[in-house]
Amino acid sequence: MKKLFFFLISCFILMPAMLKAQEKKTVIIENADFTDRNQTEIPGAIVFTGHVKIVHDGVKMFCNKAYQYPDENYVKAFGDVKINQGDTIFMDSRYAEYNGNENLAFASGNVVMRSPDMRLTTDTIYFDRRKQEAYYNSYGTIVNEDNTLKSRSGRYYINQQKYQFLTAVTLTNPEYVMKSNHLDYYTNSGHAYVFGPTTITSDENLIYTEKGFYDTKLNFAKLLTNSYIKYDTQLIEGDSIYYDRKREFSSATNNVKVTDTVNKFNVRGHYAEVYRNKDSLFITKHAVAVTLVETDSLYTHAKRIVITGKEGERVIRGYNNARFYKTDMSGKCDSIHSEEVTGLTQLIGKPVVWNGVNQMTGEVIHLISNPETEQIDSLKVLNKAFIIQKDTLGTGYNQVKGQNLYGKFKDNELYEVDMVKNTEKIYYMYNDEDELIGIDKGVSSQIKMKLRDNQIVSVRSINKIESKSYPPDELPQNVRKLRNFVWRGDERIKTKEDIFPPEEKELHEKILKQSKKQKQKEDKPMEVLPETLNYDKEQSEKNSDKKPENK
Repeated sequence: MKKLFFFLISCFILMPAMLKAQEKKTVIIENADFTDRNQTEIPGAIVFTGHVKIVHDGVKMFCNKAYQYPDENYVKAFGDVKINQGDTIFMDSRYAEYNGNENLAFASGNVVMRSPDMRLTTDTIYFDRRKQEAYYNSYGTIVNEDNTLKSRSGRYYINQQKYQFLTAVTLTNPEYVMKSNHLDYYTNSGHAYVFGPTTITSDENLIYTEKGFYDTKLNFAKLLTNSYIKYDTQLIEGDSIYYDRKREFSSATNNVKVTDTVNKFNVRGHYAEVYRNKDSLFITKHAVAVTLVETDSLYTHAKRIVITGKEGERVIRGYNNARFYKTDMSGKCDSIHSEEVTGLTQLIGKPVVWNGVNQMTGEVIHLISNPETEQIDSLKVLNKAFIIQKDTLGTGYNQVKGQNLYGKFKDNELYEVDMVKNTEKIYYMYNDEDELIGIDKGVSSQIKMKLRDNQIVSVRSINKIESKSYPPDELPQNVRKLRNFVWRGDERIKTKEDIFPPEEKELHEKILKQSKKQKQKEDKPMEVLPETLNYDKEQSEKNSDKKPENK
């Protein structure tokens, strides 16, 4: 009995709230020129004609003729129909229906829906006032400032001021055309979020992405999955790309690759900046520039690589621990400077070059290429020039030193070397049976060497010669090396992987693991950025800051 008592008390307490929740607001006809009721032709309806005004829960409707179904709390509107929801949504059509119980509106026939920052035209539209969502499936065109969006279907989230398109949509701007199958577009900010294959095409470039963000007002983009930017001959790729159309600037992070598709030139690394209008490129983090030289590839690395200049006029600069490698030559120095027009490559700061088994050092080394054939023509080692070749049949070293060294190449192979001014030599001589027969040591004004297959085959001293050949057992070990002799064979770069120091390799492997792990995750649409969510608030604050203070 006690349980039944408490149950009845609870019902009485809750009943007013339940009744209030179930209470439906009635669709009211506020005005009409004429009223008619013909149950034979239109059962259950009251017919209103002439300047009809209908109101319901903050919505106003205007039309030339209306059928009201009081029992269903439902109206049908005909002729020059207008539906207004406060100052946020204005909709015009030839025909409309409105369900007061469900707060659902339907409009058809030259439908135009407007809000303060956009205009939608379509044939049929559905408007759910409870969810504050409008959607269409009959092709529509949205105009928002400079942007025109066309799609077969779309959904508008009124409170978020967001359109969502999940079928083919085209956004046309005076500067570009964007096409996607999944686009979220915010009408107040002009921010566009895409997911899935998307292209942004302009006169300057083509952008491709499968997940990204584009600010159509400020003209910049943040691109993620499988993204690239393609210019006439240049392709920029990376795990993450930032692009500023106004400055024609882009930056890329992780697994970056910039390729010249025509001139067979590319740079790779894990962070790059490209200023297209300035013909400038900067790349770092496991950076490497790869250039095709005849049928061979030249790999150049430095902690930071900067490339400037137009096609055919490029200048490549590498700073801090610069290194290069090609199959027949490699080298390292503090910094490297290469000019495409002159074919001159300068190695600066403790430079060393290995051509085959020959080690060449000096204060500055110049490599000169023929710009037309792209083959190395000559070599200059300036100040404290030193060439060393390890004796492959013994334990000694062939050595020649002087003020400057001038070398000549044929088919990218060093075949002749002239050492000039205060020259010295130590040369190991063998007979036809590869037996060591003597060690030639001397000084002169100039030394000329001939090489074959990167091996020194002859050494000839010229002018002011002081030379002597010693039997091998008569020349002590402590005088078999010229003054300032430094053998750097343990530093020799033998493969293209050797151009990277240990810390760069470690960084590279770490980033590759992170990228692989990220790609294994299910790809999802990009999260909405704070600048999108807070756009109206930030604009309001900016406008209030601009207002002059009252004095």
